[in-house]
Amino acid sequence: MPQKDTAQSFSDTRVPSFLIGGTTSGSGKTTITLGILAALSARGLAVQPFKCGPDFIDPSLHRMVTGRISSNLDLRMCGPEFCRNTFNRRLSGQGGGVVGVVEGVMGLFDGGISSSAALAKALTLPVVLVIDARSAAESVAAVLKGFEVYDPQVQIRGVIFNRVGSERHVELIRGAVEKSCQARILGFFPRDTRFEIPDRHLGLHMGEESPLDEIQLAGLVAAVEKHIDLDALLSLGTSRVTNQVDSPPVVRGRRLKLAVARDLPFCFYYEDNLAILEKAGFELLMFSPLYDQSLPAGMDVLYLGGGYPELHAEALSRNVAMRAAIAEWAKGGGVVHAECGGFMYLCEELIDLDGKTHAMAGVFPATVKMQSRLSRLGYRQPRLRMDCLWGKKGEKMYGHEFHYSMIERMDPDVETIYQLEDGRAEGFKVGNAVGSYIHLHFGQTGKNVDAFYNYIMQIQKG
Repeated sequence: MPQKDTAQSFSDTRVPSFLIGGTTSGSGKTTITLGILAALSARGLAVQPFKCGPDFIDPSLHRMVTGRISSNLDLRMCGPEFCRNTFNRRLSGQGGGVVGVVEGVMGLFDGGISSSAALAKALTLPVVLVIDARSAAESVAAVLKGFEVYDPQVQIRGVIFNRVGSERHVELIRGAVEKSCQARILGFFPRDTRFEIPDRHLGLHMGEESPLDEIQLAGLVAAVEKHIDLDALLSLGTSRVTNQVDSPPVVRGRRLKLAVARDLPFCFYYEDNLAILEKAGFELLMFSPLYDQSLPAGMDVLYLGGGYPELHAEALSRNVAMRAAIAEWAKGGGVVHAECGGFMYLCEELIDLDGKTHAMAGVFPATVKMQSRLSRLGYRQPRLRMDCLWGKKGEKMYGHEFHYSMIERMDPDVETIYQLEDGRAEGFKVGNAVGSYIHLHFGQTGKNVDAFYNYIMQIQKG
C-alpha cells in the first residue's frame, strides 16, 4: 500500500539528531527550534526538520528557514511504522553534514502516546529541554530534575534556559543545575521580543507569510550562535539511519489529475499526504481559489485543504467565477474532498466574527459561523458509515480536528459518511462531494487512498 516502505536498504550511517521539547506550551521551543535550524543551516549543514504532532504551522516555519519539507511524526495519527520510516527516509542518502531536528509539542510528557516523550523513545532520540526561566531562578533546577527522573527511558541530555534576564540570573541557575541535575547546560537565551512570531486563533502565522523577515532571522541566528553551544548540541547523540532507495510509485493504468487548492486561505496540508497521493497514481495540479478564475484544465478530482478562509472570506466571495466553477463541478458529479477550511468554503454561507455573511461555493446546503472560542480540538478515528470514496463500510481512518467555526445550519437530508468514537456523525456527502472538519492523514491508511483512486476511475467509467 502507498504508505508502506518497500524501499531497498543499504548500509547504515549515524546522523546527529535530537528532539527539542518544552516543559509547557509557550516555553519558547518554537523560537529556539527555528533559531537552531537557521543557525545550523547557516553553517552549511543539511538540516532536516520534523514536527511531533498534527500541527500544520510549525512545519511551514521549519521550511521557511531550512528550505526543506518538515514531516509530521505523530504516533497516534500516523502510526509507529510510518514515523520510523519517514524519519529514516528523510535523513538517508544525503551524504555528510545532515542533522535531524524534531520539534516537540506542548509539554514534553503531555499527550500520552502522541507526546514528544513517546516519540523520542520510539526513535531513540536524545531530548533537549527548553525551560522558561523568566520568573524563577534556582527553582528551575527542581523542574529539570523532575523531568529527568519522571521517565528514565527518556534521555534528557541537554537543557536551554529561555528568557533569562541578567548575568546574575544565569549564575543562580547554573549553580543550582550543575549541583543537582544530569543534563548538560547548552545555553541561556535572553528575553528578546524581536524574535516573537505573531499569532492568531489557530496559532502562529504560517511560514508562507514570512512572519520573520531577513533582518530578524539574521538576528536570531546571531543570538543562537552567541548564547547556545551548537557544537555541544551536535554531540548529544546520533541516530542510526539506513540508507535507502525510495519505493517506486504504484503502477496505474493512468495518472489521475488531482486539483489541489493551495494559497493563503487553503494552506493546511500534510506534505506526506501529498507525496502518498502522488505515489498512489495522482498528478497534483495546484490552483488558487482566491485568485484563479477557473479550475485546472483536465482535472479528475478536487481537493480543498484547511486554512484560513475566514480571514479571506470577502475576497473568496468576490471571486464569483471560481465559486461557480466549483459548484458546477460538484453538481455535475465531480469528486471532491474538502477538509475544515475547505469544507467551510464549500458551504453556502460563512459568517465571520463581525457577523457579516459571505457567499461561498454552495456545494453543501449549510451555513458556518465563526466563534471567538474554540469549537473542537482532538484526534479523530472516523469509521466509514457506508461504502464511499474512501473505502468500505466499517473501515477506520485517522485524523485531527481543530477549528473555531461551527455549523449553524445544515440541511437534515444531507448524508454523513463518518461515525466518530463519541457517536457523532461527521463527513457530509452531497453527490460525489465530501466535506468534513477532520484533517485526514494517510500514514496508516494506504488502502483508503487506493480506494479513492478506484472510486474516481469507477465514476468516470459510469
